[in-house]
Amino acid sequence: MIARVGSKAEVRAAVAGIRATGSTVGFVPTMGALHDGHLSLVRDAKQRCDTVIVSIFVNPTQFAPGEDFERYPRRIEEDSALLQTAGADLVWTPSTDQMYAPDAQVTVEPGALAARWEGEVRPGHFVGVATVVAKLLNVVQADVACFGEKDFQQLAIVRRLALDLDMGCEIIGCPIIRDSNGLALSSRNAYLSAEERAAGLSLPAALEAAHAAVGLGERDGRRLEAIMREAVAAHAGDAMALDYAAVVDPSTLEPLERVGEVGRAIIAGRVGATRLLDNRALTSA
Repeated sequence: MIARVGSKAEVRAAVAGIRATGSTVGFVPTMGALHDGHLSLVRDAKQRCDTVIVSIFVNPTQFAPGEDFERYPRRIEEDSALLQTAGADLVWTPSTDQMYAPDAQVTVEPGALAARWEGEVRPGHFVGVATVVAKLLNVVQADVACFGEKDFQQLAIVRRLALDLDMGCEIIGCPIIRDSNGLALSSRNAYLSAEERAAGLSLPAALEAAHAAVGLGERDGRRLEAIMREAVAAHAGDAMALDYAAVVDPSTLEPLERVGEVGRAIIAGRVGATRLLDNRALTSA
């Protein structure tokens, strides 16, 4: 069976042992309820490093009141088995008490990258994300950490965090993994009914419509956003309540008036009680 530890001290001891052999360390932080998207991160980390550590921690500080913290799927045994097949070497499963002291006071302010999009829809979310990622990276001290591009804004914030706080860890963005029908894999997809899953397909359809429009010469950011909204309405009607559909600079996440050599289409909305988000690169080349 794959090795499993719970405390920070055990992780640090394990990493010290790995370092003593001259081996490199890859890290994949997760909240569990693993799917092929997570496992692709593990496989990517394994290609880059000798040893891969995966954390499973449902972080309470990134959930706002009324969100799905209590019902978020938790299945450590099943996840551990999947991680073993994907090549992970160690699973770290800390408790909330282990991660946060009862009198904890210091948090990480994620800055301007967190101001828009998910930051507006979920106030405080990225403070929780930045704080827990900083803590996880500080404990593991990995050479490389792999994050999925599905949470594109999160990835941008984590890259900035590692750079600005001199974490010494290379942050790798890994491609979105999708179902055969195009829906981006997410642990929250387990909440969807068949009808809601069909409505969720409006998000990748909208991204594809924007990509196709760029291929035909459309460069205006506002027009591309309108094309995405129109595609969602055509595919899902009122079943998908959009939070945003935007074309942004992939580095700053600021809206683009015109798509140049690179841009990113980002989209998010709610179907039933479940929020879904997706994105894809846009290029005029």
